[in-house]
Amino acid sequence: MAYDVDLFVIGGGSGGVRAARIAAGHGARVMLAEEYRLGGTCVIRGCVPKKLMVYASRFADEFEDAAGFGWTLGEARFDWSVLKANRDAEIARLERIYRSLLDSSKVEVADERARIVDAHTVELASGRRVSAGHILIAVGASPTMEPRIPGGDLGMTSNEVFELENQPERILVIGGGYIAVEFAGIFAGLGTKTTLLHRGDKLLRGFDEDLRDALGDAYAKRGIDLALGLTLSRIDRDGGRLAATLSDGRVETFDRVLVATGRRPLTAGLGLETVGIATDGIGAIPVDAYSQTAVPSIYAVGDVTNRANLTPVAIREGHAFADTVFGGKRHCVDHGLIPTAVFSTPEIGTVGMGEEAARAKHGDDVVIFKAGFRPMKATISGRDERTLMKIVVQGSTDRVLGVHVVGHDAGEIIQMAGIALTMGATKADFDRTIAVHPTASEELVTMRTPHVVKAPVGVG
Repeated sequence: MAYDVDLFVIGGGSGGVRAARIAAGHGARVMLAEEYRLGGTCVIRGCVPKKLMVYASRFADEFEDAAGFGWTLGEARFDWSVLKANRDAEIARLERIYRSLLDSSKVEVADERARIVDAHTVELASGRRVSAGHILIAVGASPTMEPRIPGGDLGMTSNEVFELENQPERILVIGGGYIAVEFAGIFAGLGTKTTLLHRGDKLLRGFDEDLRDALGDAYAKRGIDLALGLTLSRIDRDGGRLAATLSDGRVETFDRVLVATGRRPLTAGLGLETVGIATDGIGAIPVDAYSQTAVPSIYAVGDVTNRANLTPVAIREGHAFADTVFGGKRHCVDHGLIPTAVFSTPEIGTVGMGEEAARAKHGDDVVIFKAGFRPMKATISGRDERTLMKIVVQGSTDRVLGVHVVGHDAGEIIQMAGIALTMGATKADFDRTIAVHPTASEELVTMRTPHVVKAPVGVG
């Protein structure tokens, strides 16, 4: 049967755009539909605009530190409207680049919603139907407002935060994951009185415990009110502000409440039920290692599959799909070792196993190397901050299982460490690498003495 196109991509985010471009490069006729803006969550209302705000939030530290290095500065003032305008202009520029890349790849773009009619047909909101040899779902996920509470609709999600016209004087951020932690750091750095509410006893569940402790300590020192072990019971209007009732009974008022408690795949209304694709409990699409669904002609990549919800993973999955289906190069993505960064302040970079996960798998066959120190810049600036470097090693093989960093440029450092771990580096490989001095990252190749956990008094 002759189809209108070889590939129809639903979703113009990072994963969908990469898949469309690579498939077109392999000679496929490709069409892509995006109902909002090209670039997806990461470019439009996620990693990129958020990282720009992170940069903005760190200038206050730079101004303060400058005095210790001999600089005398005038009064520093922050203008939210200037940041918003410049940030929005940059995002618009990036969106134009995405469109240009698709145009140059000869990918036809439909700026409207699409839904699946059958295994080889997609219908656009305009009513146009397009037949395709293969369909790729790359619609991503969206933030949730859960759990549902009275007045919960008065809060905002990480989508709406980028639309704020004015900087809040006081904000309540709810959640303990990447998004909540990063926005709490942003607002606090910009001068907003910030409360971070999380039902757990520590932030960043699933991360190495030393990282979690280090971030909690650092945030407390930076003046962020950590309301841990608590939940939000209700939100009420209080004049022009919001009154938040916490689970311990106290009521506090804020200008804004940001709910960052999770995200769900955007599968509602896609027509999956018409072709027999059943989603899981949160709406994610089950796929195999090659991103293929239960319907052979339909694939899915990115956050909509809920495998590893990170932009570089979606890009890699989209590329692998296109190579496999249209390029004659069958391969899949290894989700087992993914370097990642949390753009808190201080920053976190991590790759591989944390100490707890390593001990759960390898028992006593785990050796820890750890260094905590005051960074060189702080010795003159006088800032009270610490850097943490940690290496997790399997004792019997000497293989490095994980590397974890808290401090300046941790994300940049962990990218390079990720290469080493992907190649199967051993601790001996780290040890024979010549240090770059003076840097913080040199600690990763100069740690020689294993960290010994002291037994409690009266034990052993």
